[in-house]
Amino acid sequence: MPNPSYVLPVVMLVLSNVFMTFAWYGHLKFGSKPLWIVVIVSWGIAFFEYCLAVPANRIGHQVYSAAELKTMQEVITLLVFAVFSVTVLGEKLTLNHACGFALIFAGAWFVFRGPF
Repeated sequence: MPNPSYVLPVVMLVLSNVFMTFAWYGHLKFGSKPLWIVVIVSWGIAFFEYCLAVPANRIGHQVYSAAELKTMQEVITLLVFAVFSVTVLGEKLTLNHACGFALIFAGAWFVFRGPF
């Protein structure tokens, strides 16, 4: 069985990103709601994101560097956002998006590759 310190942070960061994506972008489906309401609702959703992200980083730092955790967070954010954008917001991802995401993934590869 793999060390939970390797796997658990990834799972928790995925879940935290689902919450944060809804907090940051879910309100776009409700453009007629007053801004103050969506800010308060977003803060409430973000609370659960923090309840997952903070422990994920604490646990993950046992086996990952801070730079690796941050890079992991960004890649997961892009993946979760891409799915959310298509399925919830009904937006299309283009070749430009794919190219931009691929460049970010390439950067992540360098972070995890280790020193030259």
